[in-house]
Amino acid sequence: MLAIVDYSMGNLRSVQKAFELLGVEAKIIQSAADIRRADKLILPGVGAFADAIALLESSGQADAIKDFINTQRPMLGICLGMQLLMEKGYEDGEHVGLGILPGDCIRFTVDHPPANLKVPHMGWNSVQPREQCSLFKDVAPGTHYYFVHSYFVRPKDARQIAATSDYGGEFTAAICKDNVMAVQFHPEKSQTAGRVILKNFAAL
Repeated sequence: MLAIVDYSMGNLRSVQKAFELLGVEAKIIQSAADIRRADKLILPGVGAFADAIALLESSGQADAIKDFINTQRPMLGICLGMQLLMEKGYEDGEHVGLGILPGDCIRFTVDHPPANLKVPHMGWNSVQPREQCSLFKDVAPGTHYYFVHSYFVRPKDARQIAATSDYGGEFTAAICKDNVMAVQFHPEKSQTAGRVILKNFAAL
């Protein structure tokens, strides 16, 4: 079962529909027990880091996600779902994340001179795969994906960075570490290019 975690902070139906277009069944789940039973797991998300962590912890989903990852089954984080994998996030204070990956999540500062770019970073941007990662099979360097975010992750181990993008400076666009994969962009909103990412994940 390919499962999408519902913790009340994600565009769940968009992700599910993207898999349906690929002919892949994806089930939206809530319970910790269902998370532990999944064959592949997706943690999507739109919203605030602190609120998301609180919901995951209070529901028991956080521990279930950690247990799932420890079994070496494939997991994909999307946008906020990627950020939550880190040890800390700095949105409206300092907050403890799931701690799956060493590192933190910080806000763009490109809205200040001299870059004078807007935050959130919103729209299509090119992505440069850096290391071999099964998510990016058949993806050409410079392929464009759709982003909507004000924060980005900083892994402590640069070897975990699978792809980068640029917005007033280079930032992490994807991470791959063993069975844990994550993307800052929204593959479910990235049309054909995004479906390649989801197809690659479903094939694992």
